[in-house]
Amino acid sequence: MLQSVIKVGNSIGVIIPKALAGKSLKRGDKVFVEKDPASGTYLIHKNGKKTTSSITPHFLQVLDRVNKQYGRAFRAIANR
Repeated sequence: MLQSVIKVGNSIGVIIPKALAGKSLKRGDKVFVEKDPASGTYLIHKNGKKTTSSITPHFLQVLDRVNKQYGRAFRAIANR
């Protein structure tokens, strides 16, 4: 789901759509935000609890190559 980064006071933020947050996140909840150094992905963990991921750097490299090669086709299918 593509979201824009917005200005929030002197910081920046991302709106989490209600459909994605469901009932698990509510206004005022505390979350832990970190950046995965291997992939550059930003991760949000509720209550500061980290989750382990089975996604390897090799998988992300393959995914990046596939996205570069077939990204336009994937977006065209998604926008139908």
